[in-house]
Amino acid sequence: MNAKLLIIVLVAMLACAVASAQTTESTDSLTRQLQEVVVTARQPATRLVGTTLVSTIAGSNLADLGTALDVLAQLPMIQVHDNTVSVTGRSNIKIYIDGRPMRDDIELQQLLSSNIRRVELLMAPGAAYDSTTGAVLRITTRRDFAPGLSVTDQFNLQRRRRWSVMDYLSLSYHTGAWEFFADGTVNNDNRLAKGSTTNTLMYDGRETVVGGSQHNSYTTTVGVVKAGFNYAAGSQSFGAYYRYNPERGDFTNTGTEWLDSEPALDRLIDRSIRSHSHLASAYYDNTFADRYHLHFDGDYRQSTARNGVVTSYLGTSTPDVLSTDRRTSSLWAGKLYLDFPLWQGDFTVGTQDSYTHTSLDYRMLNDRVGEYIPSSLSDARQTSAALFATWARMFGRFNMSIGARYEYVDYDFKVDGRRDDDISRRDHLLTPDLTLGYTFSDDAQLSLSYKMSTVKPPYSQLTGALNYVGRHEIEGGNAALRDERMHDIQLFGLWNGFILQADYVRSLDTYAYVKQLYPARDLQLLMHPVNIDVSALSVYLVWNKPVGCWTPNVTVGVYRQWLTLDNCRHDRPIFSYYFDNTFALPRGWMVTANVSGSTRGDMHTNRFGATWFTIDASIGRTFFNKSLNVKLSATDIFNTANNNWTMDTYGVHVDKRQSYDRRGIALTVIYKFRPRKSRYKGTSAAEAEMNRL
Repeated sequence: MNAKLLIIVLVAMLACAVASAQTTESTDSLTRQLQEVVVTARQPATRLVGTTLVSTIAGSNLADLGTALDVLAQLPMIQVHDNTVSVTGRSNIKIYIDGRPMRDDIELQQLLSSNIRRVELLMAPGAAYDSTTGAVLRITTRRDFAPGLSVTDQFNLQRRRRWSVMDYLSLSYHTGAWEFFADGTVNNDNRLAKGSTTNTLMYDGRETVVGGSQHNSYTTTVGVVKAGFNYAAGSQSFGAYYRYNPERGDFTNTGTEWLDSEPALDRLIDRSIRSHSHLASAYYDNTFADRYHLHFDGDYRQSTARNGVVTSYLGTSTPDVLSTDRRTSSLWAGKLYLDFPLWQGDFTVGTQDSYTHTSLDYRMLNDRVGEYIPSSLSDARQTSAALFATWARMFGRFNMSIGARYEYVDYDFKVDGRRDDDISRRDHLLTPDLTLGYTFSDDAQLSLSYKMSTVKPPYSQLTGALNYVGRHEIEGGNAALRDERMHDIQLFGLWNGFILQADYVRSLDTYAYVKQLYPARDLQLLMHPVNIDVSALSVYLVWNKPVGCWTPNVTVGVYRQWLTLDNCRHDRPIFSYYFDNTFALPRGWMVTANVSGSTRGDMHTNRFGATWFTIDASIGRTFFNKSLNVKLSATDIFNTANNNWTMDTYGVHVDKRQSYDRRGIALTVIYKFRPRKSRYKGTSAAEAEMNRL
């Protein structure tokens, strides 16, 4: 109730601010972002502004590639694998589209490249973002005020080991200052993975081997229905939308299990997933008195997920192992901030507050297994209230940004109705950040930044529930995980098409997975997360400069960490490279060819195998004055991607061999009838809590 009262107070504050606001002039809120790059040719222009890489897409050859994922895959410091976006040398990436946080990866598939104005990559996010944020991708779309109805349909057919299909339909109607939009997506995804796991350890004074093989088939059908409106007149705008997201998944694992030299047992695991979520989001944006910019976001999210798992040992008298779990979560959140000039700079002050409630009801339905994997009901409630402020100013060629974020967190954790005082806690967190930069010329800039942050583990890991994996293997979370304290020093530079990023991170109480013996009457291995301290240095050099119709993007670098766990060192460096190529050919043809590879090395407690040469490619063309876009793409053409890893923790050596179905081809057809974008300008009121849920 206190948290809900806090949200009501924030809304009241907004009402007071709006009442005093005076509409002055027509202001496009998108122009409050970094200054736009002027494009004089059909090549993508990228420049460094402080610690932000700004790439102009509109008018470049990347505008005709197809979707936002296609564009991001060709930009410096960004990689795309299986629709998942990552940033070189960074983790905990947040993506915003016109100020609105991306809810899931499918949004980047829905966003057309022709509708993107620019992409901004913030490598050192300030206090206005959650302290968990390692980098921010801000995508700004083009504004089209043509009245009437617009329709976009996107169809994607993919063949790997199995067929997958996706269709997205978007409708938008604009009249006067109002826009009404509705869209829907149906995505049927079929994936297949093969592999084996071998665990070696000393047990009862002798070397023991626990092994298993997997043949995983995973079919999911996901739907998304979304509808909303926007209003924009003068300097004032507001809007809201509702989204419903059902999901159905069926997982089948046909494999074997063995212990030492005993005959392998045939095993079948069937898992069903049924989930849905509701999201309501609203925003208000206004500029008044010629200098004050006010913005408010509010979110409510509710979700439910049910899982049922049956493990059977074929041809034996071993009873089936059945378990069910039901996870429910809800979120109330509000974010309010004000921008205005101060001391010849730009000052931002705001508050970000949320109330989260999540519960997990786990039921083990096998009495024998229930002796060491008991049923449990866990309940977690968190109230978070944060204040943040940032100030940025230019001093000739120097630029400086300084910020701080204070956060109060009240976390209450219960198991089977009893409060756990060892885990429940109240924290007061203060996280500062500082960035200094110098501009030598338009082609030469240098910046140095420092950030201290507190990273909370996801709720899926903050649970004491255990999951049955096999007769001798268990997986679970760790309700006792502590928050991570991270210190990050970053050097960033640009010179004549070359980009240098050097990053040193010291993490205290970050979490990593380990496998160790679990106390039980027979041999049981437990995989779960634990807190660790680790230091890591990453250095990457990028070259990106157009050459005629060819735009190359070359990245080479190294990641090296320092971690010792249970007297075992995990410090082997990983060298990697990326060589992305875009060719803009006559008559609207576009060709891409991306090559990547990495050496064997350690990341946290995992030692990943080497991948020397992996190539993805595509060819596409636009028709009918760019109303129709057809593209044929291929991934992992030579089937060389290596997904194997090993792990040595607490006397257990794990050797994991995996083969994913990443190699395949896909056909994408996009048709646009008076295409328009949704101009919802809201942002998430609690980005970190959304991701943890």
